[in-house]
Amino acid sequence: MGPGRALETPSAASAVARSGDRIEIDAGTYVGDTATWTQDDLTIRGVGGRVHLDAAGRSAQGKGIWVISGARTRIANVEFSGATVPDRNGAGIRQEGAGLVLRNCWFHDNENGILAGANATSDITIAGSRFFRNGLGDGYTHNIYIGAVRSFTLTGSSITTARVGHEVKSRALRNTIRANRILDKQATASYSIDLPNGGDSVIAGNVIEQGPNSENPVLISYGAEGLSNPSARLWVVNNTLVNHRGTGTYVAVAAGSNAHLWNNLLVGPGDLRSGTAQRTANRRVRSGFRDPAAFGFRLRPGSPAINRGVLPPSRARATYEFRAPVGRIARPRIGRVDLGAFEFRG
Repeated sequence: MGPGRALETPSAASAVARSGDRIEIDAGTYVGDTATWTQDDLTIRGVGGRVHLDAAGRSAQGKGIWVISGARTRIANVEFSGATVPDRNGAGIRQEGAGLVLRNCWFHDNENGILAGANATSDITIAGSRFFRNGLGDGYTHNIYIGAVRSFTLTGSSITTARVGHEVKSRALRNTIRANRILDKQATASYSIDLPNGGDSVIAGNVIEQGPNSENPVLISYGAEGLSNPSARLWVVNNTLVNHRGTGTYVAVAAGSNAHLWNNLLVGPGDLRSGTAQRTANRRVRSGFRDPAAFGFRLRPGSPAINRGVLPPSRARATYEFRAPVGRIARPRIGRVDLGAFEFRG
């Protein structure tokens, strides 16, 4: 579908689509076109490039650019920007159905990038995507906000420059956050990762940077609103954690957490953790990176991070590395595990 075709806009397609359809949208900018998708098992993708949905002050149901209530939706190559609504909680995507997979999608300059409501049967995966400059600036809107779903997976994605809110917030029962680059830069973001209700969670192989203007001294927060999820197990493994504030805490865990911090590199001042956590082979370093000024934290020859790690349990290992600008590659096994988000290759 697209200009000059029988169906010219995504909203026109949403009105006639049937469950199981594959919807291909011609690349281009669609201004003020919003849609509600009620069908199940849809595949929606931009073809010939990325489809840009510019809200231009409009919304579906007063909620966002796309409201998705159908189950098992797959979306690729779509860009969402400019979502604003009267209740100040507009989203590029408001996810209400069970199950969503996003690949190569962009969300920027919305009140929320994606806002997913509670759904006990929902699994949400975001891969190879970009979120930047989302948030209204009130502390209640975020780049990514996932409600109480069954599982949330974030991989190979770039999450940056949230406005006062969190870069990533999830209430999911199970969280897997692997091989991403999560950066505040000069923004006023709060937590880099907020898992307020705990959950069975793995944070592995990420570059996570707290900028000098962050409004909260903690990079990763776990259980700050109470460990109400069934599991309180957290693994933070082989991340490069960067603090550009004068002080701070890299990982804050609530009392009662079963937290494990292994093989992480700490760059900048601050405490490794607040609260009780099992700690193995974490190290603070000041040098040995290829281009840290540009957030390039691959290791240089002679880095004190090389061959200093230990092998964590298989479910918690950093099996992938972030690949700029978005994407991931397999992390090799070369001798003893290196510290941080990248394995030295020579």
